Amino acid sequence: MRLVSSIDEMQSLSRDLCKQGKAIGLVPTMGYLHEGHLSLIDLIKQKCDFTILSIFVNPAQFGIGEDLEKYPRDLNRDLELCREREVDLVFAPQDSEMYPSEYSTFVQEEDVGSGLCGVSRPTHFRGVTTVCAKLFNLCNPDFVALGQKDAQQVVVLKRMIRDLHFPIEVLVGPIVREPDGLAMSSRNQYLDLKRDAALVLYESMLAGRKIVEEKGVRNAERVKAEVMSVLTKNSVIRVNYVEIVDRSTMRPEREVQPGHSLIVVAAWLNEVRLIDNLAL
Repeated sequence: MRLVSSIDEMQSLSRDLCKQGKAIGLVPTMGYLHEGHLSLIDLIKQKCDFTILSIFVNPAQFGIGEDLEKYPRDLNRDLELCREREVDLVFAPQDSEMYPSEYSTFVQEEDVGSGLCGVSRPTHFRGVTTVCAKLFNLCNPDFVALGQKDAQQVVVLKRMIRDLHFPIEVLVGPIVREPDGLAMSSRNQYLDLKRDAALVLYESMLAGRKIVEEKGVRNAERVKAEVMSVLTKNSVIRVNYVEIVDRSTMRPEREVQPGHSLIVVAAWLNEVRLIDNLAL
């Protein structure tokens, strides 16, 4: 396995791989890898000749007062996990190369990312699309693997790839959960003794899905009310949003469309912001 931090070296290597006709797969991450990330490696290796995993804590997707400085980092641990999964190359660039002084160019998707997380984090998706556009240009992937946990981010990036004509196929891996149902996230380490309280997000969505599947409820407001009734029983939870959306557009729905609708939830547990989603 090769570790590359230089932008010039990464771009040169990817060009050589393209000339050799190699199918390149990219798993973009911010590091502190968990089984969710590792499952994306397994997914993309089925399609590719050469697998790249990027590790970059992207400052452009953090807002003022967010957790950029304390975001968990452990490069040596991540590299060992990548070796075990037989990743071919880890790309871990420096902030100063990705965003040099006087950097002023950004990529922004203006539809999918405007609602839900885009309301409370107005610059977040601009940071995501910008860094991914840069990674795509540097790594030249034929395939990119994204996790369903970040459902809105997946749709935003699909839209950017479509609109900007990147010749990339998106593979979406399912949410990987802990045995108790908590969706795996690098930020879960912040939870400590609050972990049991965090489980209410998954429990609330299961309650919403139950009335759809067992009682035939299709009215989105009724499903949202059921989810909210479970979420708000826990006094330490502050709800950011609960919505029923079309999973391909992330637009709110009035009626549940089985196979197409998604419950999406965001909430604060003290200072930790959690997101999750569940298919209906």
